[in-house]
Amino acid sequence: MISEEELATEAHGFFGNALHLLSQSGIPFLVGGGLALRQYTGIMRDLKDLDLFCKAGDYPRILKFFSDQGFLTELTDVRWLAKVFKDEYYIDIIFNTVNNICYVDDSWFQFATEGEAYGVPVKFIPAEELLWCKIYVQNRERYDGADVNHIIVKYGKQLDWNRIWMRLEQHWHLLLAQILIFQFVYPTERDIVPRWLFDVLIERAKGQFDMPLPVERVCLGPIIDQTQYRTDILDSDFKVITIKTI
Repeated sequence: MISEEELATEAHGFFGNALHLLSQSGIPFLVGGGLALRQYTGIMRDLKDLDLFCKAGDYPRILKFFSDQGFLTELTDVRWLAKVFKDEYYIDIIFNTVNNICYVDDSWFQFATEGEAYGVPVKFIPAEELLWCKIYVQNRERYDGADVNHIIVKYGKQLDWNRIWMRLEQHWHLLLAQILIFQFVYPTERDIVPRWLFDVLIERAKGQFDMPLPVERVCLGPIIDQTQYRTDILDSDFKVITIKTI
């Protein structure tokens, strides 16, 4: 029977070989997921897959490249996700998020950071975009709020908070909620989050009571959790954002 250590070695060999091949292809990509979290926080995890990010126009090239190399490929969801397989191991090729909000564009590459993964020089998705993606992951089976807090506490002084505000202004409630949780978890690190941003968010929260309510009853829950708000889709008169669960 193969041990967990041997399985991990096989997986890491696959990931390293795939990164080496793709880096030589000339197709632009960025490394995300647990490796990006490690880059910005130093948190080590047992990585069972590999998340690679690219622009939507490039995922067909990546799939064809790996298919030509003999790997099994799959377009899992045309809106945001493809996969590359070798035996039981796989790589996620991500060009958007399941809620169709955090699509990869040129700015991701502009602000990417350089590093190394499995012995291969790579570029990682920016910390701001990593935070942006993770703040929407609030499912019952997976909640990334702790990851966001760790990005802030470990890397917050280097974050471009103006860009974070630009990314999340539309959904400012989520950013305010996350900052309040961060302050609860790390009360002595409160000032990592700039005061100007906190003041803007508090004023936005107070000002919402001077605004008229939406004409339609809306549930935005599926933007952050695609399962627990299913009842609002099926059994209520809320207008909802319907997002497919894969």
